[in-house]
Amino acid sequence: MDKFEIKQALLEEVEELIYQKISVFEKMMNDAQDSANNETKSSAGDKFETGRAMMHIERDKNAQQLSEARKLELFLSQIKVDRVFGKVAFGSVVQTDFGNYFISIAAGRIVVDERKYFAISPQAPLAKEMMQREKGDLITFNEKLIKILDVF
Repeated sequence: MDKFEIKQALLEEVEELIYQKISVFEKMMNDAQDSANNETKSSAGDKFETGRAMMHIERDKNAQQLSEARKLELFLSQIKVDRVFGKVAFGSVVQTDFGNYFISIAAGRIVVDERKYFAISPQAPLAKEMMQREKGDLITFNEKLIKILDVF
């Protein structure tokens, strides 16, 4: 695979993770709303109100998580796979002698073309150390010297 194909595959993987999260949070939010709507009034009114309140709290929690997932989706939409990077920046793939990284969102390990990459947020400590560095640069992270082998 060429560099653009690798970046495209990485982006598709993290986008799929976000789409899955969005789907789960939407379902959980709808389920909580349905449960609140279907809660039957019992002879003990306080029990009914407490149950409905708990369902609304659950729905609101899921709505917040859904909102965060949608922000990540928007964040990812800014990545242009055909953009060539000379220096490490948001959306770049960084190959080092310590590992390979996709500066995007915190999504963990992804395997593309039989090579492991770690999708990390630009706010991650390692990403912060790499930012604005270029191929051939050395960085120190956790007392380990890391060489940047390629940036694209």
